[in-house]
Amino acid sequence: MTTALVTGATAGIGREFALQLAARGDNVVLVARDVARMEAFAAELREAQGVEVEVLQADLTRREDIGRVANRLASTDAPVDILVNNAGYSLKKSFLDNEVEVEEAVFEVLARAVLVLSHAAGNAMRARGRGSIINVSSVASLLTSGTYSANKSYVSVFTEGLAAELAGTGVTATVLCPGFTHTEFHERADLDMSKLPDFMWLDAPRLVRDALADVDKGKVVSVPGRQYKAFYTALRVIPRPLVRSRSRRAHRPSSD
Repeated sequence: MTTALVTGATAGIGREFALQLAARGDNVVLVARDVARMEAFAAELREAQGVEVEVLQADLTRREDIGRVANRLASTDAPVDILVNNAGYSLKKSFLDNEVEVEEAVFEVLARAVLVLSHAAGNAMRARGRGSIINVSSVASLLTSGTYSANKSYVSVFTEGLAAELAGTGVTATVLCPGFTHTEFHERADLDMSKLPDFMWLDAPRLVRDALADVDKGKVVSVPGRQYKAFYTALRVIPRPLVRSRSRRAHRPSSD
């Protein structure tokens, strides 16, 4: 039976991945910080789907915790067939207004954890000749919106390179690049999204369903939603000075 490990598994896109993977019969390893919340979710999955669910507490801002998750992925006794690197969060303040320690913490979660966990999973999966790595990035990876965009850009380019390295091994790597999605993400970051038009929002269940279909097809880049497919394509060809000019306007001090 297939086993999937999902980071950031108790909320948002990560929770939806765990739900859908369990629904199709995969055993699941939940990785998050809140043990009580994970245990409650694990009980829900076991009762609803009859699958095995393992709870692995980890704070991915801590390198020793990242190491424990990497060790789980490297296990030969209880192999993991699917890795979903989903854990992440956003910062409300701009880069220079944050303490550098705050920026380092988000870098650990968004970038370094993806690197370390992909390395552990990639080697273990390659040795077995099968497996899938799904790294959740964002269409923001093509923007210049502070360190969130920078970290997600790293995830996108890294995953494309990993996919090339794994070609022909039986292991795939897919980078998922969603846009605005109805989850707890923006509320947790204390971001006011009330002015965003309805057509810009994605539905998490549909997003994950489409992403898993793309993984099954061996796609390297998965962009959910027609609106974001168009946005992603446009951003890849728009001259970078125009992209940067939009960012400069967003960060311009108010005259009030």
